[in-house]
Amino acid sequence: MIIYPTIELQNGHCVSLYRGRLDEPQIWHVDPVAKAQSFAEAGAEWLHVTDFDWVAGEGGNQDLVQEIIRSAGIPVQIGGGFRSLDSIANWIDMGAGRVVVGTLAATNPDIVKEAAKRFPDQIVIALDVFQGQLMTEGWRKSSAITPEAFLAAYETDPLAAVIVTDIDADVEDSDGSLALVTRLADMARAPVIARGLSRSLDDISRLKYVPHVSGAIIGRALFDRSIDLAEALAVANAVSGRTPEFL
Repeated sequence: MIIYPTIELQNGHCVSLYRGRLDEPQIWHVDPVAKAQSFAEAGAEWLHVTDFDWVAGEGGNQDLVQEIIRSAGIPVQIGGGFRSLDSIANWIDMGAGRVVVGTLAATNPDIVKEAAKRFPDQIVIALDVFQGQLMTEGWRKSSAITPEAFLAAYETDPLAAVIVTDIDADVEDSDGSLALVTRLADMARAPVIARGLSRSLDDISRLKYVPHVSGAIIGRALFDRSIDLAEALAVANAVSGRTPEFL
């Protein structure tokens, strides 16, 4: 299983958000480029970067994201409010390993299908779920499309992955979130990357046993040191034994 250490950007800073609330960022006083390099030095195979200013429809951190792509030393998967085929193509041309689309995938699937055809295995769709509903616009709007219908619409497209996020997840509801990811991963034709479920090494151990889950995105837990990246990579890369009974 691949661990995707995550850098989330807002106004040039590394931040974490609570349930996507752009007006309540927790700012981490670290250099984003140096942090990206440290993740690579720890052994990460991929880096995930989200620009929350792009999500909000603002100018974004283009120069900083470009510097991270140039300096990280590992492929970078980027997300944050992509709204056109040209913007997707532009960032792939600038070196992004993958581009993540969420709202665009729900509202303009033809554009995303064309992107997947043009850039096979470089397009990732984001499936964000809150109380059973597909959410768009940076988790601010619910869609009329069900998560199941959303996945079905892309079952024949050459996607790199599907990122599944249970927005309503918290520590007390982790078992329910694991069940959601398990169910959706079973339906998805592309590999699933789980986001928001890795708060401890035990969480990573559980995710390893979920069929079709190929990775886990970890952000806040790395910054607040709830998880050490080297230890997380060791757990993710350990040879799996018998499937535990809780699944």
